[in-house]
Amino acid sequence: MIDEGDMAHCVAAIRQGSRSFHAASKLLPRRLRDPALALYAFCRLADDAVDLQQQKTAAVLRLHERLDLAYRGRPRNAPADRAFAAVIEEFEMPRRLPEALLEGLAWDAEGRRYDDLSGLRSYSARVASAVGAMMCVLMRERRREALARACDLGVAMQLTNIARDVGEDAREGRFYLPLEWMREARLDPARFLAAPAMSSDLGELVARLLREADTLYHRAEAGIAALAVDCRPGIYAARLIYAGIGGALRRAGHDPIRARAHTSARQKLGWLAWAGVRTGASLVMPHSALYYARPLPETVFLVEAAAEEAEPARDWSDTLHATLAELKARDAARRDALMRDTAPAMTAG
Repeated sequence: MIDEGDMAHCVAAIRQGSRSFHAASKLLPRRLRDPALALYAFCRLADDAVDLQQQKTAAVLRLHERLDLAYRGRPRNAPADRAFAAVIEEFEMPRRLPEALLEGLAWDAEGRRYDDLSGLRSYSARVASAVGAMMCVLMRERRREALARACDLGVAMQLTNIARDVGEDAREGRFYLPLEWMREARLDPARFLAAPAMSSDLGELVARLLREADTLYHRAEAGIAALAVDCRPGIYAARLIYAGIGGALRRAGHDPIRARAHTSARQKLGWLAWAGVRTGASLVMPHSALYYARPLPETVFLVEAAAEEAEPARDWSDTLHATLAELKARDAARRDALMRDTAPAMTAG
């Protein structure tokens, strides 16, 4: 399905850019491992294409063009694009799922901030739960309950990442903590961004975010038990490894400023082993009533997009196109301003 050379490129990209998923992927069955790595490689490179660029708006617009080409079966001549196009064709990947990821990246390009937890969940749904829903598609799993739990896992992972990266993001001018929480703690986001500093109030916000993540990890675990037996170890390992990042942050006193919390290779090996034991073919993970919990309101659109019997969401493309149109308008205004600023100098020259 996927060219061997393209697959090797995807594996290298994940090994470098997402060590946690690369470790967890070792427990995935071969039939799932290669398409999953191809999917993650495209998503990882898409995120880097925006995050590492100064002109983020232009980067998002180029990504939209790349996604369009992949869905037309004429991907850009690049390994990750070709591999992802093969995944789209083989698994009939609903387009609204990668488009949700693209919208989340567009929000990053806008520098959007989130007033409350629901807003942060909406962002997390796009940049993380969309990937979880796509993983379900790769596993041929389209039940709404399983999709909802996969989306829970995505939000939990993203909240963990946000908690860990508060200091690093602030130094790059990015801010994700709910503004409502900041007001309650009497913390000024502008002052914090100007001089990121640890405080007991900030530590409590980080702890609060990790508690939200833990609730969702618990809900997600109920969905893992419903997956095919050979798919459970890799997904459960990912759940343990990402939750372990939150554990490392707790042991550091909920301080994301002085150092970035990380887990060791030895810890990852331990979680991989435990995931294999806990979900082995000879064992049955206990089913929980949480499997039937309603999806988070912010992830319902992803569940609907991936479910086999889902009807097309009429307003989805309009929402994405409106976001892209706004980015295009901002980019055009930026270029016009640049031309006006440079025109006098050119005339003088």
